[in-house]
Amino acid sequence: MLDRLKPNPGSRRPRKRVGRGVGSGSAKTSGRGTKGAGSRAGRKHKPHREGGQIPLVMRMPKRGFTNIFDEDVQVVNVKALARFKKGADVDVAALAEAGLVRSANRPVKLLGAGDLAVALKLRVAAVSDSARKKVEAAGGSVEIIAS
Repeated sequence: MLDRLKPNPGSRRPRKRVGRGVGSGSAKTSGRGTKGAGSRAGRKHKPHREGGQIPLVMRMPKRGFTNIFDEDVQVVNVKALARFKKGADVDVAALAEAGLVRSANRPVKLLGAGDLAVALKLRVAAVSDSARKKVEAAGGSVEIIAS
């Protein structure tokens, strides 16, 4: 029965034949109006162009601030360092290998959330005061390296 399938009545309209005489209703300019880029063949219409009107992106309110001096640092809390063995040298590469930071090429800052029971030798770009106190209280040391 696939050979007898037909679209529903009224669902398909015939193609509009333009430029076929004054009696057709779409003669002369063929529904394109007179003059301007829209009336010409090959006209390219870019969605963001709005003629002489102020573009939407310029009409929208501007909010916020972007700090151009903002440094993209990765943060690690003291409680996450418990997985390292006593006396281990922990640097950015070791933290990345352990899965605590995403990249070994970006600076790391150590923050003081949690407690630390093992003594570690840490080499990071920055450290908070509370984190430094907790590491040194556990018998470890913190060295600041250039990022």
